[in-house]
Amino acid sequence: MLTKQSILILDFGSQYTQLIARRIREANVYSEIHPHTYSLTEIKALNPAGIILSGGPMSVYDAEAPHINKEIFNIGIPILGVCYGLQLIANNYNGKVEPADDREYGKAKIKIQNYSPILRGIKDNSIVWMSHGDLITKVPDGFSVDSTTDNTPICVLSNEKLNIYGLQFHPEVAHTEEGKTIINNFLFDICGIKADWTPSNFIKSSIENIKSQVGNEKVICALSGGVDSSVAAILMHEAIGENLICIHIDSGMMRKNESADIIKMFEGSYNLNLISVDASEKFISRLEGVFDPEKKRKIIGATFIDVFEEESKKFGEVKYLVQGTLYPDVIESVPVKGQSVTIKTHHNVGGLPEKMNLKLIEPFRELFKDEVRAIGKELGLPIEFIRRHPFPGPGLAVRIIGDITKEKLNILREADQIFIDELHNFGIYDEIWQAFAVLLPIQSVGVMGDARTYENVLALRAVTSVDGMTADWYPFKPEVLESASNKIIRNVPGINRVVYDVSSKPPATIEWE
Repeated sequence: MLTKQSILILDFGSQYTQLIARRIREANVYSEIHPHTYSLTEIKALNPAGIILSGGPMSVYDAEAPHINKEIFNIGIPILGVCYGLQLIANNYNGKVEPADDREYGKAKIKIQNYSPILRGIKDNSIVWMSHGDLITKVPDGFSVDSTTDNTPICVLSNEKLNIYGLQFHPEVAHTEEGKTIINNFLFDICGIKADWTPSNFIKSSIENIKSQVGNEKVICALSGGVDSSVAAILMHEAIGENLICIHIDSGMMRKNESADIIKMFEGSYNLNLISVDASEKFISRLEGVFDPEKKRKIIGATFIDVFEEESKKFGEVKYLVQGTLYPDVIESVPVKGQSVTIKTHHNVGGLPEKMNLKLIEPFRELFKDEVRAIGKELGLPIEFIRRHPFPGPGLAVRIIGDITKEKLNILREADQIFIDELHNFGIYDEIWQAFAVLLPIQSVGVMGDARTYENVLALRAVTSVDGMTADWYPFKPEVLESASNKIIRNVPGINRVVYDVSSKPPATIEWE
């Protein structure tokens, strides 16, 4: 819940909007994202310490461009506009926004002309990240130009009297060299916020909210064994105790020995009411002959719900289902805020059937992976478990390009385990955000034991990231890839060629499907 020590972010559809929230959270300040259609009455009721207007994919002069009530600039709350948000500010104060002759994407250097509060402590020629096709060609009334770049004559604007600031670049993106300082300038110097949002405070408020929402009702938790669902299960158990029923479903798309390891860990270390269901035959049969990745996700999401509802009937009347949905899942799945563009459907967001009998509880829907890890640590989960790489809800089904069969699943399981084991053997597992193998629908000629082979190609993927919204491929030393490739080809029948994916996000996504 927003307070006078919080930031309201109005979303105009930027894929980076969640990164703004994340950077603010890193500073131990709470923030919420709401659509740009939020009314002035609602904004006043929230009464935040500051407002940030996000970027967006449209131009302010487009016929269908999103706008806001101009009275927002007169309510006395500090405002920061980012990219599209800056152009909205300029447009409101009689500035002029036009298409740029040279669109600016990527890194640029700002040349500082005026050290207003938003640029306090920033060095001249600091690197910033640009992503815009329009620029401001006329300075808005009452504003000063604080910085420029070679291609953007008006890069930072400020009106200290009104406490309104604007940036043409994205301070929330890691490529902006001093973005953290700029955001902190807005939070602490301009808005006067105290840094008091912590994992312990989140846990306390979440438990109160869960108790209020659930009461004495029974709740089912979809315990996949990943970090998100596991932390969610422990949090829910803290809130409602034995009214929580954890169900682990083996979809047949799990990693090697994963279901058995999950049951062993939670039965041995936590006092959870845990039930294991082997539904692998149901999942695999429903996926037979399905090639399209979106259809796979929809089928898997619907099947999970079918199994949960079937199991829930065994415990009387159950009303709620807990899932470990995260912010990146939401933004990549459906345009729930602003004008965001759908990238792909996550089974625990847009992959759910429209009608189901269980109401969702998603305690981490507004959080990032590292925040969930911090909460898990606060709740006492083992550090080696908290550091586990993310694993997609649909599991290996979206790491097999094409249709799903038991044979393909077994091949991929073995190869993936060898790859992960090698990361541990070389002591680099914790340097990597996510690593996995992908079975390709390609066969190639090979030679084994002087005989010709015609078998599958396997791709290896490993990326570094902070939050999963952007990622860079991991630069392995040659001996790591050589060892992994040799062991996979020697030990996994059906694979005779291994390749490594060197694509970053963007333009690629982390998962292949």
